[in-house]
Amino acid sequence: MTTSSATHKQDDLTAQLDQLQIRQLVENWAVWRDAGDWARFRTVWHSDGVMMATWFQGPFEEFIRVTIEGWQKGVSILHFLGGSSVDVVGTRAIAQTKMTISQRGLVDGVACDVLCTGRFYDFFEKRNGRWGLVHRQPIYEKDRVDPIDPAARLQLDQATLAAFPEGYRHLAYIQTRIGYTVKLDMPMLKGPVVQDLYRRGADWLAGKPIER
Repeated sequence: MTTSSATHKQDDLTAQLDQLQIRQLVENWAVWRDAGDWARFRTVWHSDGVMMATWFQGPFEEFIRVTIEGWQKGVSILHFLGGSSVDVVGTRAIAQTKMTISQRGLVDGVACDVLCTGRFYDFFEKRNGRWGLVHRQPIYEKDRVDPIDPAARLQLDQATLAAFPEGYRHLAYIQTRIGYTVKLDMPMLKGPVVQDLYRRGADWLAGKPIER
């Protein structure tokens, strides 16, 4: 094996290891967040990490605090993950992971599950030899609401529902009903907002500062 081919093989192995480590962090985020394992959840992030969601935007430590407060009020939000695509350039990476957000609660007096399918779009960086999450921006692609009891009758306020973005309107509906303020310009499957997110991701991989 020539020196160049050996170097190329080592670079491939390093890239694969980086991708595996990042994927593990994505999986740990979902498991530890939903389990309330906050000590280990913190290890997924870098100290300046920011979490974006329909109902919250800010530092991850504040995200932990408001999540705990929500649990104490009976808020139930869980996460399920699918496949990942991880692009690594040096000490920076963008990870996209298929996911479903599941929120259970009362919707106009009827116990329901709201399911929102999309992607986690994550900005990662390797600092002092450790990968960590710097910024998480979900992309909301489609959602639905289903009564837990199939025989239950659910009638949504159609005018209110239509006022929310298509990709997460049912999720926004239940979240506003329980008192959260929902951000109305989150990235969805198509449109200028998600295209701007992709541009920010490309800039991140090119070494530019992250845009908040």
